Amino acid sequence: MDLLWVLIIGGLIGWLSGNLIGRDVPGGLAGNIMAGFVGSWLGTELLGDRGPVVGGFYVVPSIVGAIVVLLIFFAIARGDGYRRR
Repeated sequence: MDLLWVLIIGGLIGWLSGNLIGRDVPGGLAGNIMAGFVGSWLGTELLGDRGPVVGGFYVVPSIVGAIVVLLIFFAIARGDGYRRR
């Protein structure tokens, strides 16, 4: 049951961060969960253990970190990695 709870909270964090920047997270539910997990790790590393804890995630740093991860992803995805002629 703990794994399910962590997946739900990670997905909600990814979904919320995507809505805050006004972009859909690619990959649907799996993309939201990944953005939530990576964002939680990054946000906690950058901001520390602050704010309320839900499902093992520090909510405020997790959302901030997920926003940063998505902004970096969309900045990289904007360039295709090759030049069109």
